[in-house]
Amino acid sequence: MKLASRVAALSPSTTLAITAKAKELKENGHDVIGLGAGEPDFNTPDHIIDAAVKAMKEGHTKYTASAGLPSLKKAICNKLLSDQQLEYQPNEIIVGTGAKFVLYSLFQVLLNKGDEVIIPIPYWVSYPEQVKLAEGVPVYVEGKEENEYKITVEQLEQAITPKTVALIINSPSNPTGMVYTKEELEAIGELCVKHNIWIISDEIYEKLVYSGATHYSIAQVNEQVKDKTILINGLSKSHSMTGWRIGYAAGPKEIINSMTDLASHSISNPTTIAQYASIAAYEGSQEPVEMMRKAFEERLDVIYEKLVIIPGITCIKPQGAFYLFPNAKKAAELTGYSNVDDFATALLEEALVAVIPGSGFGAPNNIRLSYATSLEQLETAVKRIHEFVESKMA
Repeated sequence: MKLASRVAALSPSTTLAITAKAKELKENGHDVIGLGAGEPDFNTPDHIIDAAVKAMKEGHTKYTASAGLPSLKKAICNKLLSDQQLEYQPNEIIVGTGAKFVLYSLFQVLLNKGDEVIIPIPYWVSYPEQVKLAEGVPVYVEGKEENEYKITVEQLEQAITPKTVALIINSPSNPTGMVYTKEELEAIGELCVKHNIWIISDEIYEKLVYSGATHYSIAQVNEQVKDKTILINGLSKSHSMTGWRIGYAAGPKEIINSMTDLASHSISNPTTIAQYASIAAYEGSQEPVEMMRKAFEERLDVIYEKLVIIPGITCIKPQGAFYLFPNAKKAAELTGYSNVDDFATALLEEALVAVIPGSGFGAPNNIRLSYATSLEQLETAVKRIHEFVESKMA
């Protein structure tokens, strides 16, 4: 059977391969600790769950407008104005079934065959695949470890060609946890305006910043930059609502209208009940958001100190999200493995710790560890990694 070329060209997920192996080991009775989670380990706050129950009991179980409930779009506008001093109108907002699908829709309406999208390395695994699905061409720019894995405006300028249509910025970053400064984003934004390049700003981890770091949206630079920016966000990470599947885009109404037309022929509308829950998330108490942020920061502070003393491991302390992204190349060499992917496989099979190889993020010297799990589990996992490395070195 011959499949469509657009699907056949997709790269397999290293994350899924490790997850499947970890699941198999667990089913066979092994005490595997998984550090691959891309979601908070807290339940959705009670007042959000209560709002969903109330909506169902009141009969809010039917279709909504394809771009989302007007009341939710208004709540999003209020959030963007309050948090980031960004003024949007409801016709500049589209709500979708998770930020991932919103991104997918954006690429579908933005790209023609052969259009180039600049993607900084390390990148979230779905960026290049979604660009390919829209018949675009990913153009990679490496964020150097010595620059906290962030690209510079000089690197960006060198990567721009007549075919460049867009740049993706993800701050705080998955997988590195790094945060772009206001000054860095100003320079990048102004260059994109100069070259008439769209800026796709993925801000899904905006609420999870630590050690005094501040999230700054590139759309805040000035009106010219804002007019070239499509801001992507959602409630999955900030409000522990990964399964509710609500994300959104804010940007020029012409783009939002096209994304809405696409939604009308694909998803019809985001899940109605989840939309009512999301209104409560943004209009209700934000104390649970801060509680989760503080818990992640506490885990980070504890586990980072234990990780960086492992032989062969170096790691820049992240400023956001809930991932550590250590360079494990030396650790792999010290333990007799030719590459970090093999090292990660051995960690799973012998130390019973599941980490995600950095090769899936375009950074083959690294591994990604999520600290979206209990501190006790984290400490045990890092101890196992430490003991594994030292035993292989002996």
